[in-house]
Amino acid sequence: MHNVIEAAFPWLTVLIVVALLGALLLWLVKPLREHAIVFGVGLSGLILALFVGAAAGFDFDAAGRVQLAEDYSWIPQIGASVAWGVNGMGLVMVGLAVFLVPLVLLAAAGDFRGETPNRVAGYVGWVLALEAVMIGIFAARDVFLFYVLFELMILPMYFLIGRYGGEGASRAAIKFVLYSLFGGLVMLVGVVALAARAEGSKGLLFESAAQAAGGNGMLVFLTFFAAFAIKAPMFPVHTWLPDAAEKAPAGTSTLLVGVLDKVGTYGMIALCLPIAPDAAKSAAVPVMVFAVISIFWGAFMAIASNDLMRLIAYTSVSHFGFIVLGVFSGSSTAMTGAIVYMVAHGVATGALFLTVGFLRRRGGDALITTYGGWQRVTPVIAGVFLVSGLATIALPGLSGFVPEYLVLMGTFKVHRAFALVAVLAVILAAVYILLPYQRIFTGPKPDVAVPDLDAREKTVAGILVAAMLALGFFPSPLVDAVRPAAVQSSTVAIEGSAK
Repeated sequence: MHNVIEAAFPWLTVLIVVALLGALLLWLVKPLREHAIVFGVGLSGLILALFVGAAAGFDFDAAGRVQLAEDYSWIPQIGASVAWGVNGMGLVMVGLAVFLVPLVLLAAAGDFRGETPNRVAGYVGWVLALEAVMIGIFAARDVFLFYVLFELMILPMYFLIGRYGGEGASRAAIKFVLYSLFGGLVMLVGVVALAARAEGSKGLLFESAAQAAGGNGMLVFLTFFAAFAIKAPMFPVHTWLPDAAEKAPAGTSTLLVGVLDKVGTYGMIALCLPIAPDAAKSAAVPVMVFAVISIFWGAFMAIASNDLMRLIAYTSVSHFGFIVLGVFSGSSTAMTGAIVYMVAHGVATGALFLTVGFLRRRGGDALITTYGGWQRVTPVIAGVFLVSGLATIALPGLSGFVPEYLVLMGTFKVHRAFALVAVLAVILAAVYILLPYQRIFTGPKPDVAVPDLDAREKTVAGILVAAMLALGFFPSPLVDAVRPAAVQSSTVAIEGSAK
C-alpha cells in the first residue's frame, strides 16, 4: 500500500525474537540463572540499542505513515498475517516499553537478595517475555495478530503478579486475568465480525479493516472499546488495577501501569477510531462523560488511599481519564496531547512506583501511616518521589505539563464544558501527591536507621528524572513524532472538529 514503507531490515522481528530468546535461555540454560539480573539488564539494554538503530532508520518527516513494515503470510483464509509496522505513535510506544524494561530489572536486583537463582531467573524470564509481547502489540498492524497478542500478555503478567507479589497476590492476579479475559472475549466478537467479511483478502490489516467492518461498525466499535476500556482502565471497569498494583512487585506495577495499560488507549486510537469512525463519532460524548468521571473518581480514591501503591494506581485511573478525553474530543491538538500523555505518564508513574518500591524495601510496607519524617533519613528517595509526583500533576518543566495542557486546550476548543470541568481535577491532583509527601517525608526525624538509595538505585532514579526533565523542557521531538498520527485519527474519526 502506498501509505506503508517496507523495512530494509526486519528490525521489529529482531527486537521480538531477541527478547523471546533471552527468556528461553534463562529458562533452559542453568548456568545463566546464577546471573539472571545481569543477563536481563544486559539483554534488555541490547534490545534498547537495537531499537535506537531501528529509530535511526525511521523517517520522522513521514511519521504518519507505517514504516519498518514486515508482512508474512499466516492464515490466508481469514486474511490474517504476521504484519509488523509502526507510525510515529507506535514507534514511541515501543520506545517506552524498551526504555523501562532495563530500568525495572536493574531496580529489581534489591528485591531478590537472598532468593534462589531459579526464582530470580523466572522473574527476569517473564519480564523479557512480556517485553516481547509489548513490542509486538504496539508494532502489530493486523487485527487478528493484535488480538492474539492482547490475550498473550495476560500470561506473563499473571505470573509476575501472582508468583512474585506479596500476600494476597494470587487473588489479585486472578482478578486481573478474569477482567482481561472478559475484555478479550468481548473483543473476539468484533474480530470475528471483521474476519467474516475479510475472508480471502487483506481485510484484517489495520489499513483496510475499516472496509471489512462495513455495516457492523457499531458492533466492532463497542466490542473493541469495551476491551480497551477495561485495559485502560476506565471507570467503572477499573477495579482490578488497584489490587494488582498493590500486591505486585514495584517493577511489575511499573510495566503494568506504565506500558501495558496504554494498550487500552493505544487501541482506541489505532483501532476504534479508524475502523469504526461513524460509531466513534456517535459515542464520543458518552465516552467523554465516563472519561471525566474517571478523572474525578480516580483522584478522590487516591486521596482516600493509605497504601501508596493503590494511591498511584488510582491516580493513573484519573490520568487515563484525561487521555481518553483527548482521544475522543475530536481535536487533533488534544489527540496529540493524549498520545504524548501516554509516554509522559509511563515515565513519571514508573518513577513513582519504583521509588515507592525502594521505600517499601526499607520500611517494610507501603502504608502512608508507617512513615513520617523520612526526608531526614532518605533525602534522595524523598526528592525523587517529589519530582515524580510533580511530573504526574503537570508542573511546568516536567513531563506531564505539555500533554495535559494540550489535552485541555484542544478539548476546550470543541467541548468547552468538558475541559472546564476536567481542569478542576488539577486541584485534586495536588492534594493526592503533596499530602502523602507531607505525611511520609516531613516532620521530626524518626527513630530508624536505613540507608538511602545506593549507586544502582540512584542510576535508575537519575535516568527517570532526566527523562522527565527532557520531556518537560524539550517535548518538541516527541510532539512532532506523534502529531501526524494524531491528525489522521482525529480527522478520520470525527469530521468537522477543530484541527
